[in-house]
Amino acid sequence: MFMMINLKNITHSYNDKSVLQGLSLNFKANSVTCLLGDSGCGKTTILRLIAGLETPQNGQIIIEDKVVTNNDQIIIPPHKRNTGFIFQELALWPHFTVFKNIAFGLESRKERNITKTVTDILDFFGIQDHAYKYPHQLSGGQKQLVAIARSLVLKPKILLMDEPLASLDVKLKRKILDHIKNIVRKFDITIVYVTHNHKEAFELANNIVVLNDGKIEEIGEPKQIKESQNSFVKSFIE
Repeated sequence: MFMMINLKNITHSYNDKSVLQGLSLNFKANSVTCLLGDSGCGKTTILRLIAGLETPQNGQIIIEDKVVTNNDQIIIPPHKRNTGFIFQELALWPHFTVFKNIAFGLESRKERNITKTVTDILDFFGIQDHAYKYPHQLSGGQKQLVAIARSLVLKPKILLMDEPLASLDVKLKRKILDHIKNIVRKFDITIVYVTHNHKEAFELANNIVVLNDGKIEEIGEPKQIKESQNSFVKSFIE
């Protein structure tokens, strides 16, 4: 299978504190890879490096066979990497309606048929009745769907999701997970999904990367991770 993202020997530190230590990792196209681990293990840092929001001290990042970062040099800037980023805090614009939140990126690009494009994605997520509400009028699950729709409407090749369900209850998590599965089926998209919840990872992922203190403990399909004999992995998923 084609590798959409390649990280090669990535080293990254904050204020001389090492976060990633010579990490190499590949992400298959049109699949969901979950980065699983405790807070501070480097999960979100990996997302930010792929997106170009940060640059490593050493190593290469390759997207669609193009070098986008070489050591500490940005070769292809963030806005040209064709990635969408769902932040944990969602970052919806409070003064925009749902429709305007989703349409904003299309308007910035001066796309055609914006109304139809936004309407279609509202229908896909079943939130068409909320098009002219403001974020403060929505439930947590509805806000999450709007944030995902806002990214998807720009047709990214890669969707980066940072703990997107952390604040939702079990019922809403199930609903959003089902939507994410549908996204992979409907769109040609590669999802990198960060979580500390192994149940979410088992439910959603094609592949799981278990991280510990900036290093990879194990990589595998959910069944492999469940049956792992690695002591750290076993203790983490108990």
